[in-house]
Amino acid sequence: MSTQLRTVTSAPPSAGGAPAEETLYEEELARGLLAADERAFAAIYRRWGSLVHTMATRSLGDTHEAEDVTQQVFIGAWRGRHGFRPERGPLGAWLVGITRRKIVDALAARTRRLALAEAAGHGAGPAVAGGAGPDDVLDRVLLVDELSRLPARQRQVLCLAFFHDLTQAQIAERTGLPLGTVKSHTRRGLYRLRAALEQGRADTHAA
Repeated sequence: MSTQLRTVTSAPPSAGGAPAEETLYEEELARGLLAADERAFAAIYRRWGSLVHTMATRSLGDTHEAEDVTQQVFIGAWRGRHGFRPERGPLGAWLVGITRRKIVDALAARTRRLALAEAAGHGAGPAVAGGAGPDDVLDRVLLVDELSRLPARQRQVLCLAFFHDLTQAQIAERTGLPLGTVKSHTRRGLYRLRAALEQGRADTHAA
């Protein structure tokens, strides 16, 4: 496969195009992918590359890692193109599923590196990393993604609870918010996160 994707001149329809036109164009790209058409694949990269990179950056918090994941996603999509089944869902959703799995892999690799570094720092031998299972890592990916979408106050409250292990009373003291407001933010935020996790698992297992 040629790596000169940016030299291809074909372009998607304008953002103002009708939904039906967008759907037809996506179906055309999907057929091109299955036929190993490099021009179609270049258009796929241009259309979804930014989305994939944004998802990876949001979940990993590291631009360089996000770039690596983006490359892995499209290499994986090209090599695994015969695994795409249009009847199971659109091409964009399939790419999102691949992206989530690659993010999971990147987080798992990061966890292993940190475990080895910590073991080395304590003079211990290589530890067998029990680590979180794939579903647990996926939940973390979805959690980070959805946290970034919450209103600022809800995000602050939940981050203090999740990552700093503070009680609601401690959060109220830290932020200066009334305890009732903290409880309200927590309840609403958790509801959104739970719904996002359930939807994300369903989408990933269906991909």
